[in-house]
Amino acid sequence: MTLQSMTGFARSDGFHGRYRWAWELRSVNGKGLDLRLRLPAGMEAIEPELRDIASKSLSRGNIQAGLSLSTSETKLEAVVNREALDAVLALKRDLAGAVSEAPLNFDSLLSVRGLVEFREPEESPDVQEARNHSIVEGFGVAISALKAMRQREGASLFEILSGQIDRIEALTALIEADPSRQPEQIRARLAAQIALIADGCTALDRDRLHTEAVLLATKADLREEVDRLTGHVAAARELLGSGQPVGRKLDFLAQEFNRESNTICSKSNASAVTAAGIELKVVIDQFREQVQNLE
Repeated sequence: MTLQSMTGFARSDGFHGRYRWAWELRSVNGKGLDLRLRLPAGMEAIEPELRDIASKSLSRGNIQAGLSLSTSETKLEAVVNREALDAVLALKRDLAGAVSEAPLNFDSLLSVRGLVEFREPEESPDVQEARNHSIVEGFGVAISALKAMRQREGASLFEILSGQIDRIEALTALIEADPSRQPEQIRARLAAQIALIADGCTALDRDRLHTEAVLLATKADLREEVDRLTGHVAAARELLGSGQPVGRKLDFLAQEFNRESNTICSKSNASAVTAAGIELKVVIDQFREQVQNLE
């Protein structure tokens, strides 16, 4: 199974006997699989089969599926309302002598509203079953076409997301390699700050200052954040390469990426690291936005 987007469109049509049918499917982002069917009256019996077909090919997305059904030729049959006919004849008998004794002709009977109804004949169960089978098969074709389009979109997303992960990795390496993170640089910077504070101030406890300096240096260390970012990058690449529906998992990773970038920006004590952290946040936002389209 290859990576899929959640957006797409597909259409399939066909005919069976005198019936013509056409499916139109549209797919957009969704938290789960939500198939919304618009079926002509009398076609409700095929709904369970349609849902089963969709669930076997798709796992997420809001799917709008509409079926149009028409006939290539019209067949009509005349149906006589026997109760209405009996009522007309009974009325004629009751009014015998009061109205003309001329027999009712065919045109007169047709003019009586509701006496004769012209409608399409009901299809036999076998004909209906064969027609419905053809329509369900057509839905399967449309689902396959929709899945293929979503996979093409997924391939494009794969390239975009891979590039963004590469950029996250490069920015993480840039932060890790920044000279301000070297122990010597941290010690020198803290020593300068302590000397500035302690100069001419005999009341300060130098041991206490040393302890506080160690705490500050520990809080400013970005080792854990860099290590977690590196681990998240590896996990994201593994998910992308799995070919499975990974949208939810990648969305969670995007939140973790964002958490680490926020921590880096808050702990940074160098302009270069802060700038890299800000750019990291921008790339992560772009990454998460694209992940929202992924199944």
